[in-house]
Amino acid sequence: MFVSSALLFLVEPMMAKMALPMLGGAPAVWNTCLVFFQATLLAGYLYAYAATKWLSRLAQIVLQIALAITPLIVLPLHIPIGWEPPAQSSPVLWVLGMLAVAVGLPFFLLSSSTPMLQRWFSQSGHKSASDPYFLYAASNAGSLTGLLAYPLLLEPTLRLSGQSYLWSYGYAVFLVLTITCGVLVWRTPPGIIAGHGAPSEEDGKVDRAAGRQRLRWIALAFVPSSLMMGVTTALTTDVPAIPLVWVLPLALYLLSFVLVFAKRPPFSHENLILRLPILLLFALFPILSEKNLGLVILFPLYLSVLFVAALVCHGEIAHSRPKVSRLAEFYLWISFGGVLGGIFNALLAPQIFSTVFEFPLVLIFAAYLLPAIDQKPVPPAQAVKLRRNDLLLPIALGLSMVAIILGLAHFGLQPNSTITVLFFGYSMVWCLSFAKRPMRFATGLVAIVAAGSLFGGLDGKLLLQERSFFGVLRISDNAAGNLRYFLHGAIIHGEQSLDPAKSREPLAYYTKSGPAGSILRAMEAKTSFGSTGDLVKPAWAVVGLGAGAMACYLQPGESLTFYEIDPAVQRIASDPQYFTYLSQCAPRAPIVIGDARLKLRDSADRSYDLIVLDAFSGDAIPMHLMTREALALYLRKLAPGGILAFHISNGHLKLAPIFGALARNAGLVCLNENDLSVSKAEIDTGKSPSEWLVMARSQADLGALATDPRWISVNVPSGTEIWTDDFSNLLHVIKWHL
Repeated sequence: MFVSSALLFLVEPMMAKMALPMLGGAPAVWNTCLVFFQATLLAGYLYAYAATKWLSRLAQIVLQIALAITPLIVLPLHIPIGWEPPAQSSPVLWVLGMLAVAVGLPFFLLSSSTPMLQRWFSQSGHKSASDPYFLYAASNAGSLTGLLAYPLLLEPTLRLSGQSYLWSYGYAVFLVLTITCGVLVWRTPPGIIAGHGAPSEEDGKVDRAAGRQRLRWIALAFVPSSLMMGVTTALTTDVPAIPLVWVLPLALYLLSFVLVFAKRPPFSHENLILRLPILLLFALFPILSEKNLGLVILFPLYLSVLFVAALVCHGEIAHSRPKVSRLAEFYLWISFGGVLGGIFNALLAPQIFSTVFEFPLVLIFAAYLLPAIDQKPVPPAQAVKLRRNDLLLPIALGLSMVAIILGLAHFGLQPNSTITVLFFGYSMVWCLSFAKRPMRFATGLVAIVAAGSLFGGLDGKLLLQERSFFGVLRISDNAAGNLRYFLHGAIIHGEQSLDPAKSREPLAYYTKSGPAGSILRAMEAKTSFGSTGDLVKPAWAVVGLGAGAMACYLQPGESLTFYEIDPAVQRIASDPQYFTYLSQCAPRAPIVIGDARLKLRDSADRSYDLIVLDAFSGDAIPMHLMTREALALYLRKLAPGGILAFHISNGHLKLAPIFGALARNAGLVCLNENDLSVSKAEIDTGKSPSEWLVMARSQADLGALATDPRWISVNVPSGTEIWTDDFSNLLHVIKWHL
């Protein structure tokens, strides 16, 4: 059971990392993969339930071993040849189908082993056979070991192909152990392993009374599963989607199972119930205030609320576990609740909500499920009054918050940090006073979330908010009404002046006074002539559309092609009611939808004089665009004398050394400029701090940049590894700071 669970949770991040490069590094890749794995886990539990209920001992053994041998035909694991995600539609179904073909068979078999073997053990005659739930803790310990081993051991030391072969060897060990267990069960005297007789009268009574309990098991399993995905999304919205960030929430989720099903849980369940309301309130603050608190705060905050909520919910499940005769059914309902949580977050929420609203929604649901602590019986009249106050007091809280918001708007006060902390601090302290009554407290959270959504409207004007597979997109004007922003998550991906006289001026990271302007001026200064002696106008490509600001550097006779992975970004940037860069400066510039590496591959070799890679700014970092193989592709498409430009502005990663190592390995010249000292006056007029990097085959190809003192050689620390399609390690380049 330990080996099977370790293999299960080693393969999850491994397969997700294999799929990630084909999907632009989107955070939703992991959540979609989790839905598949949860659904397959449920299918495995359902099979185990049916097999242990209706099949004889020998039939169970033969079938389980036969199923365990079958997955050998798909090993070693790999993405099926010829599978490419759709460019114009959501790739969710593609991801699910790919995983079903690539890993569905072994994952299904491994999923069934825990309930199957646990049921066999319960009939073995062992002294602990009457309460085998401690083996569930051992199984989850294996899961936890596999999860942590991937980012800490396998990913930094082995390429994906090596990881796949190592996993195959582990599966062979599991197969031998399964056959051994089957032989031991078969050799157990028939008198020890009880047959499956007719249900007893007591079991019938339990069946009739268990409907409500099953629903509670489902709800209690739903909340931690959904929270796990919500926390993962929250942590990877503005930081890279890497296995470590995937693994930590899932590891805490599994650890909660280990602890609550241990024979002696090392904590007080009642104390955790008392602490959870405080954590729920703290977790809501960055969501409602939209304050970027930094990884050093967000990681422990979100992981703590997930862990404590999982301990409380799974603790409630463990305390209500049934007799061993209902073991397989018990796991089936828990798994079903987990699958519902995954489906809600990964499949339904992106279609229902225009923001990541599922996270605060499930925090509220967790509050509703809190068991009451130290509530003494009261007379009926007082009980009616208490229930009435469970509704009236939260309404009073919400109305007071709305009154404050209206007052701030009336006096024209902007929500600075002080006002934000005071506003939400007072509201959350008031709500915390409701904590001893779960219904009142949860309704208070509803009031805070509802009123808090109005608070953000004080800062500027929101024009559009929508959600795609690749994230949440927002279009808003600033409070002064002179600038329009295009945001992906909390990161600005484009900006334009609302003054018609300045609407063609590239802003944000693309200003003429910044590195982008230097690069384009250097390109314009380079003159090239064709074989007939005519002046040849450069052609250039931009990976990452944003609001389309780069289009306004286009000169007559030049050609520009945009590559963009998200169709929603293309639609917004092309709509003149939001941004006019494209319609004014390059109305006929082609926009190629799809992953840049897949689409660039189809362009003619040596066709671009300038290739701009603008896909590394915030959000999910597409690691497959910064590998040795990717650089080789760019060089094939780059014309003689051409320049590669990389926009690497990022608050969370130190990317320059990675590119510097790639350039050194390829024998290229590499320079970068940090234009980070931007004044408040410049920010108010639309300039953002930025960092850019350029590569070329020689110093002469860089033109004026080679002698510009602002552009300096990249410092590559010793030991910096070359990233390849088979190996990357973002953990070493994360900036852990506020």
